[in-house]
Amino acid sequence: MAREISVVIVTHNSQEVLGFCLECLGNQSTPPSQVVIIDSGSDDTTYLLEFAKQDTYATHLTDNIGYAAANNLGLSLTDSSTDFVLVINPDTFLDNTFLEAAARTLEQRSEVAVLTGMLRGYDIQHKRKTGLLDSTGIFRTWYGRWYDRGQGEVEGDIYLAEEYVPAICGALMFIRAEAIAPERPEVFDQAFFMYKEDIDLSIRLRKRGWKLLYMPEIKAFHCRGWQKKRRAIDKNTRLLAARNEIRLYMKHPSLYLIWAATKYAFVRYGNV
Repeated sequence: MAREISVVIVTHNSQEVLGFCLECLGNQSTPPSQVVIIDSGSDDTTYLLEFAKQDTYATHLTDNIGYAAANNLGLSLTDSSTDFVLVINPDTFLDNTFLEAAARTLEQRSEVAVLTGMLRGYDIQHKRKTGLLDSTGIFRTWYGRWYDRGQGEVEGDIYLAEEYVPAICGALMFIRAEAIAPERPEVFDQAFFMYKEDIDLSIRLRKRGWKLLYMPEIKAFHCRGWQKKRRAIDKNTRLLAARNEIRLYMKHPSLYLIWAATKYAFVRYGNV
């Protein structure tokens, strides 16, 4: 029985990376049945014209409605017959067997709602891998800070065990369509706009009894801007991320709210 795999990509000024992302999707051993591209407020959308003319891609332009809302729009446009949905960032590049291996795993693991693989760093400017990890699942410190495990660490004999994880990075979420059906139409909480919406969805799925799986042998690259110094990120962006951490702990009540409020105060009134 053929697997139906839809892919949702939210773009925003992604002209430098989208072509390579789609090339990697086109080289999959099990190709996707549908690719939905939602552009959320790019300054110049002419780079999308070549994809909009192809039957392979369903391209839709909107104002900058935010990552969560744009993904929800993309999910609403996927075929009703879809078995699995890959939510992927345009700067994420899949290994050639990713979709085949991910679909096979979820077919065998009925308890798993979302799967992710080993995300490794990629330098798009120089077209080369960085040799550093990007994410092997999202974890939480004892005091409440969520972080991508392994981020910035040198690749090697680490994080090689398959395991259930607390949350999964939104740059690479291979999702069982059945698991998110009760969440529709707002699969991602649009109040988050961007940042922490992936953690919120992960928590909601786990509360409903689903598992989230990290599979290290299933790999992809990600060009996330974590190589930049934190203080180079503009303050409004850092404030949004800190505010969303408060929103997360108000939605899922926890004493970790103390950490989130403290962080927000440091970002707003300090130089963090």
